[in-house]
Amino acid sequence: MLAKTAPHTAAEKRGEPLLSVRGVQKIYQVDAGEIEAVRNLTFDLHPGELACLVGPSGSGKTTLLKCIAGLMAPTSGEVILSGQPVTSPPKDMAVVFQEYGRSLFPWMSVRDNVELPLKNAKMPKAERNKLVHEALEAVDLDHVPGSYPWQLSGGMQQRVAIARAVAYQPKVLLMDEPFAAVDAQTRADLEDLIRHVWKTLGVTILFVTHDIDESVYLGERVIILSSSPTVIQEDIPIDLPAERDQLTTRSAPRFTELRGHVYEQIQIAKRGSGADTEPAPDAEPARDAAGKEAP
Repeated sequence: MLAKTAPHTAAEKRGEPLLSVRGVQKIYQVDAGEIEAVRNLTFDLHPGELACLVGPSGSGKTTLLKCIAGLMAPTSGEVILSGQPVTSPPKDMAVVFQEYGRSLFPWMSVRDNVELPLKNAKMPKAERNKLVHEALEAVDLDHVPGSYPWQLSGGMQQRVAIARAVAYQPKVLLMDEPFAAVDAQTRADLEDLIRHVWKTLGVTILFVTHDIDESVYLGERVIILSSSPTVIQEDIPIDLPAERDQLTTRSAPRFTELRGHVYEQIQIAKRGSGADTEPAPDAEPARDAAGKEAP
């Protein structure tokens, strides 16, 4: 198995934040003037945390993730990873996107897709082989390394994308609605996979989702965003048992309480002052509490 991600700096060993988002604001310039997608977001992630980020549609979740990943510069504020400002995509961070089909190269085998970022990092071949094998084993795809993405189901393709991120051994793994395009059963399997990978490798994960139930099931905390222009409405610790399964956990009274609270906060956010604000450019279709696209 891949080794757990160990603390890399003295600050991390003291329990200081691994990732800090400080007063991040993002304003888009459009023909009609300006759209303030994200107003003032501040939170920390410590080494080994799994936090879920939820909010109303159009609340700037993807905009925030792009700023954290160094793919987009905030208008003001900063993102700090291991004590260093993020001004471009950092080498200690990996991103898994929703549209896995676009992130995989169809002419490359599963193994080659997973190996690609390691090649770009000029990692020795023996080490690449080891990491690719262990990453595919971690996502239960070690039996199809020679297959091509188009030969796999949607759920398996997303596992390839996850394996590629895992093989890279990032300190922080960002996940942007990664299961939105798969069916409900596959989604449940992938949720359990993420919990397994997180516990096994000790990687820090920020998971963006529209699905309230998913956020409560996956996360050790749920960060709720307001409507755009976005601030953090509430940061809720999830005090469910560390060992979770789809049947027992989701039927537990505490899960129901937490789910109800998060749902209530999302409804409050929708009715908030930002509810009538024009959606951010990364706005996605409205979805119901189960994560299904609304008509």
